[in-house]
Amino acid sequence: MRLGIPRNTRWEDVNAWYPENSLCRYKLHNGVIIEMPKPKGKHSEIAGFLKGRLFLEIERLQLAYFIPRECLIQPISDESGYEPDVIVLNRQALKLEPRWDAESIITQGKSASLVVEVVSTNWSDDYALKLEEYESIGIAEYWIVDYLGLGGRRYIGNPKQPTLSVYQLVEGEYQVSQFRGDECIQSPTFPDLNLTAQRIFGTGI
Repeated sequence: MRLGIPRNTRWEDVNAWYPENSLCRYKLHNGVIIEMPKPKGKHSEIAGFLKGRLFLEIERLQLAYFIPRECLIQPISDESGYEPDVIVLNRQALKLEPRWDAESIITQGKSASLVVEVVSTNWSDDYALKLEEYESIGIAEYWIVDYLGLGGRRYIGNPKQPTLSVYQLVEGEYQVSQFRGDECIQSPTFPDLNLTAQRIFGTGI
């Protein structure tokens, strides 16, 4: 839902406007604030499960990463920005982020080691809009967790089925590997992660 905010809004305006203790999430696209659908139970469950598993892997390997409670990604243009379902940040790279300490905003791809989006009904945002934006700023790894198989056939094949797509940045462009059923996820950021697509879709069952 588009909100009654003037066009050509920038993230600094969003932060000033953002309702305190809001129960909704928002994205900024082409200068327009858009209210995002509130995640449903399964969506939230999968995001929470992944945060837990990735946190354990970070702790096990003693990596200089962390998973923030909130983080906004601002692409090259200040007229767009997104709040991912899960993001793994690099503590060292954040030292070069001019807006992190004051606003929890990152603008450089190197600050995010991994971004995860869990697909909702607005699946085209994840497969097209966000993918292009994340690629453009150089985010090294991007997962699309399509647990209902909602994405278009051009993205997940025919017949459509639950699919986890791992996009890896190679020479400035994303290359995709896809996982279904009992296939074990291959993550460049977490190469020892022992996790199948079905276990993620079933949230650990």
